[in-house]
Amino acid sequence: MSTCSTVSRDLDEPLAGTAATARTWLLLEQPGPWGVKALTSSHLDPALGRALEKAAKGTGVRIALIRRPGRHVDHGTPAERRVYVAHTVPGNTWVHTTTVTDPTRLLHLDFAALGRGDHRRFDSVLQGAPHTGDPLVLVCTNGKRDRCCALLGRPLAAELAAAGTEGVWEVTHLGGHRFSPTLLVLPYGYAYGRADAHAVREILRGVRAGRIVTAGCRGSSAWDRPAQAAELAVRTAVGEDAARALSVVRTDGTAPRWEVTLAHLDGRHWRVVVTQGASQPPRPESCGTSALGSPARMEVTELRELTLTSSLAS
Repeated sequence: MSTCSTVSRDLDEPLAGTAATARTWLLLEQPGPWGVKALTSSHLDPALGRALEKAAKGTGVRIALIRRPGRHVDHGTPAERRVYVAHTVPGNTWVHTTTVTDPTRLLHLDFAALGRGDHRRFDSVLQGAPHTGDPLVLVCTNGKRDRCCALLGRPLAAELAAAGTEGVWEVTHLGGHRFSPTLLVLPYGYAYGRADAHAVREILRGVRAGRIVTAGCRGSSAWDRPAQAAELAVRTAVGEDAARALSVVRTDGTAPRWEVTLAHLDGRHWRVVVTQGASQPPRPESCGTSALGSPARMEVTELRELTLTSSLAS
């Protein structure tokens, strides 16, 4: 039986506009096995997991568990765990980090402030500081959610780590199992699908130079899915790869049609029309279900640069 990722690849399902949405990521190291809903089905206290989910709801913060690549023999929970928080909105992009011995201290964070891009309470409560190391590569490997993540994600994470790539972590869930191996790269927050080690190394070379590689890109998690597709379309159309060059001014409309306005640091603006279609033929959207579905796909149907007059009028 074909896996969901094999079917998606064979049908050439588009990647753009499929990234998870989160302005801010909060990542807590938690070795050992992960269940389907890892925050409440791992060695993390499930009561703490539920409290963290409640605290983050509606704030723009997405919480995930991370662990080092490799075999996950159950050796118990370490005394000290790494924590990262990353804000991905252009103009205020950062990653801060710390270690904790008591993860319940995360409940003292101001999640609304983190969602807005304010890291001051993280730094004061947890003695956090800017992350000064290499970019972070988060590879989705949670086979309990979908076997493709384990079959394809874990070997990729292991290969990168074995090659000496710094900043590689396994992560619990990035969405879109059918695009496995899927990964998120911080600080800029762009997600990628159907990745291999060579592509990841190319992506990292770009990030270190402040550039975004659009090949295999699912979009920036800072934006909603129509805006993800629109931003990638503008980057492709004008050949723009500078990470901080583009921002989404606003998204107007509702499904199945949106108009997304984007701005460049140099003052240029674009209006992009994005429509929601359905991927055909119906197929399993996950290996965890036999039900057939038609995944939503973001299709850019119009892209035009705005004149100064029309930009002001809008």
